[in-house]
Amino acid sequence: MVTGKISASRLRNLKPGKLGDGGGLWLLVKEGGSASWVFRYTLNGGEHSMGLGAYPDIDAAQARERAKRCRLSLKDGQNPMHERAKERTKATITFMEAAEKFIEAKRPGWKNAKHAAQWESTLKEYAYPVLGSLPVDAITEEHVLRVLTPIWVLKHETATRVRQRIESVLNWSTVLHYRTGQNPVQWRGHLEKIMAEKDRSKKVKNHPALPYREMPDFWVKLAKQPGIGALALRFAILCASRTGEIIGALKSEITDGVWEIPGERMKAGKPHRVQLSEQAAEILAKLPESASPFLFPGSRRDQPLSNASMSAVLKRMKRVNITVHGFRATFKTWAEEQSTAPRGVIESSLAHTLKDKVEAAYFHGDLSEKRALLMQSWANYCTTPRVKSDVIPIRKVIMK
Repeated sequence: MVTGKISASRLRNLKPGKLGDGGGLWLLVKEGGSASWVFRYTLNGGEHSMGLGAYPDIDAAQARERAKRCRLSLKDGQNPMHERAKERTKATITFMEAAEKFIEAKRPGWKNAKHAAQWESTLKEYAYPVLGSLPVDAITEEHVLRVLTPIWVLKHETATRVRQRIESVLNWSTVLHYRTGQNPVQWRGHLEKIMAEKDRSKKVKNHPALPYREMPDFWVKLAKQPGIGALALRFAILCASRTGEIIGALKSEITDGVWEIPGERMKAGKPHRVQLSEQAAEILAKLPESASPFLFPGSRRDQPLSNASMSAVLKRMKRVNITVHGFRATFKTWAEEQSTAPRGVIESSLAHTLKDKVEAAYFHGDLSEKRALLMQSWANYCTTPRVKSDVIPIRKVIMK
């Protein structure tokens, strides 16, 4: 192998271009005179380029020595870039430091600040007392089990999230060469062998919902309830909305009978339009005058209604067997059984994303007119007292 091809005279009179020194070492000279050393190599069928420093800060002798170390790494079957990264990160970091760096790196991609706060709170409560001050390359299965075992059965969902978050932090640490070897929090083929899996025979609990046939009678009683919490609950039912969407609603989001909910307050992270029924608009007209920007302000002008206020209305009505979120299921069942609205229109009204790609493509768009018709029919159904009879009338909403 011939090296040292770039002579001293050529280094004194550099021109834009590439100069090969041999053995994979190149000097790249840009317009304007700046130059840098690069080591080029092939590994596992792929071409790689590794910067070795700027010239003349790194002179030819230093660059050749660095290139030589790279060739020795390749001879040993190692990737020179990985080996250099290991050298740079020999001073490892603690789990808490790694977690904080991981969260900051991921924060811009998370849909809201609440997600980052959940990461921070769960790690602080469960992981940091055991792992926080430990170097990430010193964490073993024993440490992990000390974190997870006390909560694995009693708080299984929480424990699962803690395990996943610790695993993510340690995976990040491995990629950045702060640690090596198997992740001690890995589930498949590792922790699953020593920890009990969740009992899948237990049914998933859904939010208890009011049967839609009881809605007209329920509405009569709800309409008699005083307070802004009751108005908010009536608005939530008519709009088939989630609690967070309601309590965070701003006056500025209502325009020409349409409620524009921004993506950051939606579960799917996408903006959602609600076509307000006549009854929903009437509720807004009944709201007391307020300087608050919120549709349903709390006790303080700059704060929204508490997320427990609507649930408190149900408790006051002695309806502890149903939940606020359950009214979305009430609406969906009514729409599926008592209307001819296509599934895509119903799911779009609930701000659900269709999993079937073909169906989703077919219903791509806002579907404003059909959704407006459906929501108005739902409001009519809710607010029309049921005729006392042994026969329950069937009210079909015709979708053309």
